[in-house]
Amino acid sequence: MQPTIELIRQKRPVFNLAIAKVAHVLCLPLWVACGPGNLAGAGRLGLLPKTMSDLYILVKIFKPKESLAMKYFSTWTVAVTAAILTGCGGASPGRGDLKKDPATVVTLPVTTITEGAQANGLIKLTGPAQCDVRVIALDYHTVGVRNEMSNSTGVMLVPQGDAPACQGPFPLLTYARGTEMNKSRTLADPKDSETALLTAVYAAHGYAVVAPDYLGYAGSSYGFHPYLHADSEATTLVDAIRAARHAAAKLGVSLSSQVMLSGYSQGGHASMSAHRVIELQHAGEIKVAGGAHLSGPYNLSAALSPPDAFVGYQFFVPLLVTSWQKIYGDLYSNVASVFQPPYAGSIEDLLPNPTLTKDTLLTEGRLPGLRGESPNQVRDALFLPAFIRDVQTNAQNPLMQSARRNDLLGWNPVSPTLLCSGSGDPTVLPSLHQKTLMADFQSRGVTTVKSVDVDPQIRTMFGSPPQDPVEAARYFGRYHGTLAPPICAAVAKCFFDQIKTGLSNACRPS
Repeated sequence: MQPTIELIRQKRPVFNLAIAKVAHVLCLPLWVACGPGNLAGAGRLGLLPKTMSDLYILVKIFKPKESLAMKYFSTWTVAVTAAILTGCGGASPGRGDLKKDPATVVTLPVTTITEGAQANGLIKLTGPAQCDVRVIALDYHTVGVRNEMSNSTGVMLVPQGDAPACQGPFPLLTYARGTEMNKSRTLADPKDSETALLTAVYAAHGYAVVAPDYLGYAGSSYGFHPYLHADSEATTLVDAIRAARHAAAKLGVSLSSQVMLSGYSQGGHASMSAHRVIELQHAGEIKVAGGAHLSGPYNLSAALSPPDAFVGYQFFVPLLVTSWQKIYGDLYSNVASVFQPPYAGSIEDLLPNPTLTKDTLLTEGRLPGLRGESPNQVRDALFLPAFIRDVQTNAQNPLMQSARRNDLLGWNPVSPTLLCSGSGDPTVLPSLHQKTLMADFQSRGVTTVKSVDVDPQIRTMFGSPPQDPVEAARYFGRYHGTLAPPICAAVAKCFFDQIKTGLSNACRPS
C-alpha cells in the first residue's frame, strides 16, 4: 500500500477518505508536537506529513470536507498536542526537568539525627529531631550564563514519620550553600556538614529541603562555576524548585504552596538573587513565603575596593576574577597582567579544584597563606600592584563594573525577609553588606525586611574572642564558616516557623 500522504498527493480514489480522516486526526498532532522525522515508524507508514508542503496538501484536501482541517486546528492541535508533547521522542528537556530519576541515598532515623546534633554541640539550637529524613540525590536541567542548557545536581531532604510535623504537605525550603573549593563536593552526602545542618534544623522538623550543588560542581557538566553571578545563581535555584516539585510528584511527597528561600555566604547572595528574580519574573508560578539571607556578599563592588583585604581573600577573589573573566571576557587580555608568578600559570583552571580542598590548596602551595600571612599579604602575593591599585581607584575598572552588575541593591522585597550575620565577621563584613543593604531598603521605605546581628549569641555559645593574638586569629578564622552558620540557621528557622504557622510566638529565637 502506498503511503497515505502519497495517495492524497496523487488523489487516488483507492484510499478511502474516511480512513484518511481518522488516520490524520490521530497522527497529525504528533507531527506538530514532535516535528518531522521524530516518529520514524509512523513516518514510514506515511501517516505523518514529512514537510510543510505535505501539511498544506492535507489541509487543502480536508478543507472542503466539513472543514475538518479547521476543526482540527482549533481543537486537536491545542488539546492533543499539549497532552503528548512531553512524551514525544524529540522533545527537548525544559528547565527544572529531572535529568535522572530521584535516587534515595539513605533514610536517616530520628535517633541518628539527634545524636549527630548532640555530638556537634548543636542540640540547643535544633532540639531533638521529630522526623526521619530521606536523603534524595537530584540531577536536573538548568541553564548556563548564556542561557545554554546544562544541568545541576543537588539534594532533596524529605521528612518521614508518624509525628504530626512529618505528615505533610511540607513547605519547601530552597537553600543555597556557601563557597566551596572542591569541585566534587555534593550535598547529596548525608555526612556533609551543611547537609547535616539542614537535616537537623529543617528537615527533621517538617520542612522539605532542596539544595543545589551549583553549576560546575559534582555531577554538573557545565565547564566552570559562575561564581557570585547573580543571574545564573537565580536560574539554578528557580530550577531547583521546579526539580523538587517534579521529584515530589514522582515520589508521592506532598508539598505545600509555601516556598522559602535561604542561603549562607555565597548562598546568601544566591538566595537573594533568586528571591529578586522570582518576585519580578515568576510570581505566578512560585509564591515566595519568605526569604532568610544569611551573611551574604550583597555589595560586591564595595567589598573589592577597600585598601585592606578580608579573611579568605586568597580563595574567594581568584575564583571571582577567573569566573567573571569566563563570563564577561573583559577583565584582562592576559592573565599575567593581573596575577603574580607563579600563580598566573595555573590560576585560570585551579578553582574549583577536582581534587584539592581549601586546606590542601595551601599545603601544596597552589595558593598563599600557609604560614599565617595576613589578608593583605596573601592579596599582594597573588595580584600585581598595578591591578590592585586600579581596582581601588578606578570606578571603570572592568572588575568593578562586573561587581556592580552583581550587586543586589536597589530592589524591594514583597515577601517577609530576614537578614542575618554576626558583627564580628571578618570575611563578609556586615558594615559593607548587611548594613548597607538594610539602609538601601530603608531609603525607599521598604518595611518587609528585618536585620539581625547574632554576635551576642555567638559569644554566648562559643565564647568571646581570645586576648592572645594567635588564638584570636583562630577564633576569627572560624567565625564566618563555623561559628555563625548554625546560629543564623536557627534564627532563620524560627522566622520561617512564624510564617508557616502565622503565629508570632511559633518559636523562641535562639
